[in-house]
Amino acid sequence: MSWRLECGACGRPVPRGLATVCPDCGKPLLARYELGTLDGAALRRAWAGRPADMWRYREIMPIEADEAPVTLGEGGTPLLELELGGDFDGLTLLVKDEGLNPTGSFKDRGLCAAVTRAVHEGASDFVIPSAGNAGAALAAYAARAGASARLFIPEDTPEGVARRCDHYGAEVVRVDGLIDECGRLSAEYAEATGAFNISTLKEPYRIEGKKTMMLEIVESLGWRAPDAIVYPTGGGTGLIGSHKTLSELRDLGLIDGTTRLYAVQGSGCAPIVRAHQAGATHAEPWRDASTEAWGLRVPGALGDFLMLDALRESGGGAVAVSDEAMRAAALELGAAGVGAAIEGGATLAAARELRRSGELRDEETVVLFNTAHLLTY
Repeated sequence: MSWRLECGACGRPVPRGLATVCPDCGKPLLARYELGTLDGAALRRAWAGRPADMWRYREIMPIEADEAPVTLGEGGTPLLELELGGDFDGLTLLVKDEGLNPTGSFKDRGLCAAVTRAVHEGASDFVIPSAGNAGAALAAYAARAGASARLFIPEDTPEGVARRCDHYGAEVVRVDGLIDECGRLSAEYAEATGAFNISTLKEPYRIEGKKTMMLEIVESLGWRAPDAIVYPTGGGTGLIGSHKTLSELRDLGLIDGTTRLYAVQGSGCAPIVRAHQAGATHAEPWRDASTEAWGLRVPGALGDFLMLDALRESGGGAVAVSDEAMRAAALELGAAGVGAAIEGGATLAAARELRRSGELRDEETVVLFNTAHLLTY
């Protein structure tokens, strides 16, 4: 199925091609599908008969009927029920375990979709700023596509992360600074060399890959949307994608009702939490960002307004938790058999706070996202 692009802020239509951001306001672009031409019930039947990977949803993804994806078998990750008791008695608590993707994180979905679209539009060289997992994913998918990749990563990124990127043949550049400085250098490199900048929300298709997590959740629940999700939030692509997916599924007549979206950030870097609590429409950059959860150490995000809209429109919220609480909760998930990275632990710590405050209520179905495997660190 074909699609069009429009600015998520000003609504301007933008030609597809090798798309980046809105030429008017510089904000992220969103893919829009002609959902009214699709039969939701027929889609359900078609999707059920296909292999359990993310491309089974291709009718509402950025790929033409005659195109093949650049794939490593991403998607189809398990939705596991947790029986933790205590604060969680009365809830159906589930974890979407994204650590079982090819390079060990949910970044595979977004980079798979973005690389697929870019190479079909003629890209052969890529650049990305990364705290680690996105870099590894780009390195792998660029290698799969026969393309080159340069990664700018903070100097204090764990050595094992850099080694994973090296393994796939990417060029790794360590930077004295955080992800925002890596982003600046990536933009400069793209401008100087013509490499395609595949940074978070600097192109429209990482959202489309990430949204398949919510598609799988809803399908696993028998085409019923969960009551709430708790999402570890840095750049916010997956949170935005979840909100977009739920809207698309309602338009297709496949679900009704709403799902409350909750963002969780580290107390040492919580720009979205602060903005949400202040009732702001944009998030001011966080000074001196510090957290052990590298995936959450994003001082400022291009899609801040889209995240805040998603939280408010869904009736959800935002929670900040300490590194100590994240670590303890990651171990609690480990005791339940889930190999959670610290960002996954953050969702359990946040869910406990939300349960105690009454935000999560008896007999609700709540989904936590474990976005990466503990071995990615």
